[in-house]
Amino acid sequence: MITNTNRSPEVEYVLTSENVSLRFGGIKALTDVSFRVRRGETFSIIGMNGAGKTSMLNCISGRYKPQEGEIIYLGKSLKGKSINSRAQLGIGRTFQNLALFGHMSVLDNIMVGRHHMLKNNFLTGSLYWFGARQEELRHRAKVEDIIDFLELQQVRHAQAGTLSYGLRKRVELARAIAIEPELILLDEPMAGMNLEEKEDMARYINDLNAELGMTVIMIEHDMGVVMDISDHVVVLDFGCKIAEGSPAEVMDDDKVKDAYLGKAENIA
Repeated sequence: MITNTNRSPEVEYVLTSENVSLRFGGIKALTDVSFRVRRGETFSIIGMNGAGKTSMLNCISGRYKPQEGEIIYLGKSLKGKSINSRAQLGIGRTFQNLALFGHMSVLDNIMVGRHHMLKNNFLTGSLYWFGARQEELRHRAKVEDIIDFLELQQVRHAQAGTLSYGLRKRVELARAIAIEPELILLDEPMAGMNLEEKEDMARYINDLNAELGMTVIMIEHDMGVVMDISDHVVVLDFGCKIAEGSPAEVMDDDKVKDAYLGKAENIA
């Protein structure tokens, strides 16, 4: 059974973005973006290409450092925290472009996600049967639970690079789950999938909330998926937040219709 050992004391908001601004030279990627993500919800960030969605995820994960504003995770600022430190704090991440090790098996790719949890060093590891071996078996048991959760049993020993695109996306999700995150960032988890694969992925994302107690921040272009599985939605346009609310409230907003779907008068 998968358990989340990174669970923190109860807080209402897992993550808060406070007036975050990000620039690359003279280009404004994000301008004064604020929002709050409640514990246990699926929170979607939507917008046209170039709206700043992935830049926002990169600020949360630590890949980018905003020039202004602050990101608060479980009541504490993430300022100065490295990518690895944020993973250790319980922030997991998938990528729009797959970042798997194609020559490695599915099982070994998922094991990589647990690397930061290993406690044995080269001294204790030399006593393989008394320390490192037992630790490896414990981590492999956790990985097998994840494989069962995402229904990857039939491909556990297959090389990741030989799998279909939809299965590789599922393996990347498995690797993100492997760090037992409190918060998981999903960058276009449905991209490139057929309808059946999208339905499966939507079910797994719902189960991240319901069964594993993870909070999800998701970027997704498929508005059907966003409407179906999101609890809360923020809309970005050229790096600025233009709307926020429930999926129904956001889709009824004239600014969203203009920026995301075309001019309001052209919406059927």
